[in-house]
Amino acid sequence: MSSLEYGLWSIPLLLVLIFLRIPIGLAMFGVGLVGTSLVTGTTVPALAQLKSLVYSTFSNYSLSIVPLFLLMGQFATRGGMSRALFRAAETLVGHRRGGVAMAAVAACGGFGAICGSSLATAATMGQVALPEMRRCGYSGALSTACLAAGGTLGILIPPSVVLVIYAILTEQNIAKLFMAAFVPGILAAAGYMLTVSLYVRFRPDSAGSQPRASGKERLQALIAVWPVLTIFIVVIGGIYAGLFTPTEGAAVGAAGTGLVAWANRDLGWNGLKDAILSTAASTGMIFFIVLGATVFNSFLAFSQLPQQAAGFVVELGLNPWAVLVLILICYLVFGCIMDSLSMILLTIPIFFPIVSALDFGLPPEEFALWFGILVLIVVEVGLITPPVGMNLFVINSMAPDVPLGRTYRGVVPFIASDIIRVAILVLFPGLTLFLVRLLY
Repeated sequence: MSSLEYGLWSIPLLLVLIFLRIPIGLAMFGVGLVGTSLVTGTTVPALAQLKSLVYSTFSNYSLSIVPLFLLMGQFATRGGMSRALFRAAETLVGHRRGGVAMAAVAACGGFGAICGSSLATAATMGQVALPEMRRCGYSGALSTACLAAGGTLGILIPPSVVLVIYAILTEQNIAKLFMAAFVPGILAAAGYMLTVSLYVRFRPDSAGSQPRASGKERLQALIAVWPVLTIFIVVIGGIYAGLFTPTEGAAVGAAGTGLVAWANRDLGWNGLKDAILSTAASTGMIFFIVLGATVFNSFLAFSQLPQQAAGFVVELGLNPWAVLVLILICYLVFGCIMDSLSMILLTIPIFFPIVSALDFGLPPEEFALWFGILVLIVVEVGLITPPVGMNLFVINSMAPDVPLGRTYRGVVPFIASDIIRVAILVLFPGLTLFLVRLLY
């Protein structure tokens, strides 16, 4: 077979290995090493990668932001910040029909601003909000679906670990990507809250009600969230004011979140040890996937698959927007069987050269930012898309009395909201790029 054929066959082989429950990092690592040996006709380049590629990959300074944001999320989870966010949102809108579900979505957005992980956001807010929603008479379908959807805000609202990985893969500015994610993140939260409002209007029996909070209760609840707001403003504001780099901002955020958790007496020595160990385990998993993807992408470069695919699509003369829609549909399909980080690492080296060769009427940097946010949103949809939406499993495991099929049905309106939002952002790139153009 030719080098290109080896590259083409590697994709279905990799998907088969994933279906067989082989860890995706190991699958990409193995396919990449074997593929490189087959393409080059010798094992020397593949073996040379084992001593050079590992160091060159993990010596990337930008990757140090990943464990810091993960540690920040661990401290936030243990520091009672999720409870404060949910309580503040609940006092403001909890008395409305569907208000507790809206409060859960708003709290997920706030927690995502100091967490950066979708699964962590879903799991943490599920522990806080799910019992309250069930106490207020919310149906199992609405309770689990809105929390699963709200959890996806963890990777969309900055800071986001997945955005950091995308920035590294495409050599983009992390700070600009964070800024480009703001408006889509706000649209996502607003869309989910609107979805809840429409859901309870058509199904009034799916949501209960609770009394309106007093002005004093609202004030106390809002005061309780000042640490979250302070950390977010310091981290994001400091990055855009030029006071520190994104990596330094992540370190400041982790330290600040840890201090708040300690001051709230929610983080003792045992909690600190657990937070560090959990961060280390998650970092190790992510870094191994990154290494596997790097080896696999090196093989793809040897096979010339990305370059040939880009040239082939250009020669077909297809409408660039049709190509973009097809790629986004592919992400929706992949989201049913893969996690978000794996999708980004596996597909960006193939899809990005293809779309970069097409004319969308945007400068190269603006296009890369816009495409990254679109990909992130569609990847986010995959987290709540049956049959393998990770957030659905996380939330449903916390509500054993709710059949998984009921959660699947409940999440359909939220998926529709996501698809509408993707269409809006595709048609109007300026919504994504507005803040980037304003500040840069």
